[in-house]
Amino acid sequence: MSTRTENELHGVTMLGNTQSKYPNDYAPEVLETFINKHPENDYFVKFNCPEFTSLCPITGQPDFATIYISYVPCHKMVESKSLKLYLFSFRNHGDFHEDCMNIIMKDLIKLMGPKYIEVWGKFTPRGGISIDPYCNYGKPETKWEEIAYHRLTNHDLYPEKVDNR
Repeated sequence: MSTRTENELHGVTMLGNTQSKYPNDYAPEVLETFINKHPENDYFVKFNCPEFTSLCPITGQPDFATIYISYVPCHKMVESKSLKLYLFSFRNHGDFHEDCMNIIMKDLIKLMGPKYIEVWGKFTPRGGISIDPYCNYGKPETKWEEIAYHRLTNHDLYPEKVDNR
């Protein structure tokens, strides 16, 4: 039994829908939100997407990554199935790793207006090099703006040993 009202769930159409269509290319319009019932609390929501794929814009070869999205919600939250479909929409999208991570972050900022968000892609190597772009954002003129700067400048002080990619 849900503790959410019909009004609080307005606009959530993907979850439970067995007729979901997977987009063929970049599709930010599939993203959906729901109301954060606890905007007075600061808490993280974290998504791990270990099967992210996109295409190299030059060669068309596939790139594979685990994407980590962490955010502190304000009034809206992203619905997870719509996020899954959105991330899938990059499958045939040609962009560099760094561009994909920044596009994802900017789309989620536009969608939700979070207090804080970070997006980190850990791509498998091609040509002997792995690329791990990290981007973040803190709401301007709030404590989250300062936290974003701090996390950006300190996010990878202790990088993991990379022997599994």
